[in-house]
Amino acid sequence: MSTPAEPRPWEIDVVSVKRMLDEQADFVLIDCRETSEFETARIAGARLLPMSEIAQRVEELADQRDRHIIVHCHHGGRSLRVARWLRSVGFSEAQSMAGGIDQWSLTIDPAVPRY
Repeated sequence: MSTPAEPRPWEIDVVSVKRMLDEQADFVLIDCRETSEFETARIAGARLLPMSEIAQRVEELADQRDRHIIVHCHHGGRSLRVARWLRSVGFSEAQSMAGGIDQWSLTIDPAVPRY
């Protein structure tokens, strides 16, 4: 009898996300901030899906249900809520990027504006 795989941790650090992007790993990067925030600062390759709209737009992710999804926001609070919600509706591979885009700017890419 095989044992089920351990679920992913709720959060993933920015260094790991950067490495996954560099390696072109198979995952989806979701930015759950609002449009104005996305226009101020963004991570290349991230798909905007604001937290305020995700419940109405979740079907846009239906074909991603079994993929690794990493959600980010400004500091990590909203993205953790979104990742928890996504898992509750069947996206078992959802994670939040700890520290959000602010930590990304501090650790990975200082060209990304802080606000």
